[in-house]
Amino acid sequence: MHVEQVAPDLLRICLVGSDIVNAYIAGDVLIDSGASFSRSKLLKVLERLQLSGHALTHGHSDHQGCSHAVCERSGIPLYCGAGDREAVESGDGSTLLPRPDGLLAKVSSRFRVAPHPVTRTLVEGDTVGGFVCVETPGHTPGHLAFWREYDGVLILGDVLFHRNPLTLRRGLAEPFDVVTHDPEVNRNSARKLAGLRPEIVCFGHGAPLRDGAAFSRFVDGLPV
Repeated sequence: MHVEQVAPDLLRICLVGSDIVNAYIAGDVLIDSGASFSRSKLLKVLERLQLSGHALTHGHSDHQGCSHAVCERSGIPLYCGAGDREAVESGDGSTLLPRPDGLLAKVSSRFRVAPHPVTRTLVEGDTVGGFVCVETPGHTPGHLAFWREYDGVLILGDVLFHRNPLTLRRGLAEPFDVVTHDPEVNRNSARKLAGLRPEIVCFGHGAPLRDGAAFSRFVDGLPV
């Protein structure tokens, strides 16, 4: 497991490989927690840190997998977007899929993560760890991104990938339609984020992109 400083007061924790699954520490707030099999690795990193809270970009199991363990061990509150709260509190991210009654959802429901109560739902403009919350629905109904204007750093969760977590192919890509609640709405969220003109873009999957122009060009080319 690798930990790196992306920018001032922002650490990236590589929970799988060098960049396949990421969590972040923004100030004193943990953003995302990876899959449940990363629990011991993540807790070992966090044991030497003083956290004030834990926020989720969204409630899929590869972002919420260790959240209960982290919050219980550290005694910190859990935050997420309102549209994902029910899934986070039940531990069943299959309810966020585009077809919650479909085969994939039925399979996914067998891999629930430990549920945890949400202390507060975050909305546009809330501040977390020095970052401002941006509502970015689409991949899930309550998906959130986190933006820091003074140095142009953006944490966008799964609005876009910078590495495909299944094929491991590197490069900018949209998340899979089969696990994205509404792909069209997600593209609109990507356009919203591109409008912020970020300089450093941090992903749930993939290494940070330090080329805001490349990010904007990719988003400009998304289907309308």
